[in-house]
Amino acid sequence: MTSMTPIVSRLTGEHYKWGGPRGDDCDGWHLVRTPNLSIIEELMPPGTMEVRHFHVHSRQFFYVLEGELTLEVEQHSFILQAGEGLEVSPGQAHQAFNRSDNPARILVTSQPPSHGDRVNAKDKGQTK
Repeated sequence: MTSMTPIVSRLTGEHYKWGGPRGDDCDGWHLVRTPNLSIIEELMPPGTMEVRHFHVHSRQFFYVLEGELTLEVEQHSFILQAGEGLEVSPGQAHQAFNRSDNPARILVTSQPPSHGDRVNAKDKGQTK
């Protein structure tokens, strides 16, 4: 007999703050957090961004649920609307921005999980 997994949402997922000019302007909720897979819902207010970085092992997929997200990958800029997504391969420097006037709500899927696998693009040897 297999155990039932609980229904998850922003209300039940582990919450954390990240990014933006102050370093804590954006919200994240862990929806799936296993050793092999991470799925996070994130909310980016207008004018927020993350630090340009890359992941050594993690492959990520950014999917816009609401609003608009600008994702820069290897110096190419992609503007994603609700219902659109983009994959980022390991080693590709990337940075997410909300340059719109409305909040952006996104799903970020990472395999394996990206926490602990992050290198700031300007600090090639430092992992976060």
